[in-house]
Amino acid sequence: MAPNPSIMRAVEQLGYRVTVGDVATQVGLNVGQANQGLLALASDAGGHLQVADTGDIVFLFPKNFRDILRDKYFKLKLQEWWNKVWSILFYIIRISFGIFLVASIALITIAIFLIITAMSNRDDGGNSGGDWGSSGGSFFYFPNFWWFLSPNYDSHYRERRREKRELNFFEAVFSFLFGDGNPNANLEERRWQEIATVISENRGAVVAEQISPYLDNIGEKYQQEYEDYMLPTLTRFNGQPQVSPSGEIVYYFPELQVSAVKKRRHAIASYLEELKWKFSAATSGQIMLSAGLGIANFVGALILGSLLRGGVVAAKLGGLVGFVQGIYWLLLAYGTGFLVIPLIRYFWIQWRNTKITERNSERISRAKLLSSISQELQNKINFAQQFAANKFIGNENLAYSTETDLLDQEVKRLEE
Repeated sequence: MAPNPSIMRAVEQLGYRVTVGDVATQVGLNVGQANQGLLALASDAGGHLQVADTGDIVFLFPKNFRDILRDKYFKLKLQEWWNKVWSILFYIIRISFGIFLVASIALITIAIFLIITAMSNRDDGGNSGGDWGSSGGSFFYFPNFWWFLSPNYDSHYRERRREKRELNFFEAVFSFLFGDGNPNANLEERRWQEIATVISENRGAVVAEQISPYLDNIGEKYQQEYEDYMLPTLTRFNGQPQVSPSGEIVYYFPELQVSAVKKRRHAIASYLEELKWKFSAATSGQIMLSAGLGIANFVGALILGSLLRGGVVAAKLGGLVGFVQGIYWLLLAYGTGFLVIPLIRYFWIQWRNTKITERNSERISRAKLLSSISQELQNKINFAQQFAANKFIGNENLAYSTETDLLDQEVKRLEE
């Protein structure tokens, strides 16, 4: 069984001495998965089991357990190598869209200039060729425009970008086209981490109203009375329901009440907030520059297409113009996509953010129930606290550990 990366991170963050409940709370994992993952990690990395007088188990890991695993697992080495390679490859892919945009505009501009110059020479006996260059025509305007992409422009704003952590031009082009990924990619992980933290902060005993602000789609009003939406939480963290004398249900989670880490109070968000999608992480100036270049590229492609339509001049010129003619449909497709993709994405983001706002509003309304607690809900919470408990397992609470021989441990206990 390959080690679970999230469990490995949790072990390191918690100081290499953990219980199943510690890891389940830290990562939001299913208790069964956390237990199996810790057992597998302890077996592979030379970890030890410590058993308390109460029968609860603590897992103790060497601080160099990653090195032990790396030596043992070729797959882990390969994964680390691939992560480094992929980060480089993905960066190259990101900047390639900006590079292609620059190359496309340059090819289109030069081809247009060459075709128009050839047409002028043919019509005017070659006299207007010099006039084109001296008249300050559009081709000679572009070098001034390209100043925005020059090293001088970059160095001029480098300090400001460093302070604000701005994207460079090529990264900004990719961001303009495709955005910057799902801001809620780890939403489920955050959901279960926050639920586990709420349970832990309430010493392992809660009511459904304390969990509902972190859930989606808890059903209609009549369905909420039965609290069926609590079933996934009970399954994940091995919870146990208890019924009060008045017939209300509370829930406690024995595994989350046991810890090998001294608990500290955590600031908990009152509800699970979904983050809204952003169109781009690029600055407004970078977005305008990307859009402007996209429009220039698209218009240039249309002009070039009209010049190439006859095909006579292009056929005579050959060379670069012939090459551009051969890839013209690729240039046009790229120019079209460069404008259409962000436009579609913009409207899709507006629709997506509307749905996110609705879900956040529903969770906020549930969270408000806890800020103005009714007497009925307070009685329910008070009943739940009868099952609340915290068990901290220190070295003094251990019955034995796999670190040393069992006989040596018994002798030590007798001496104490």
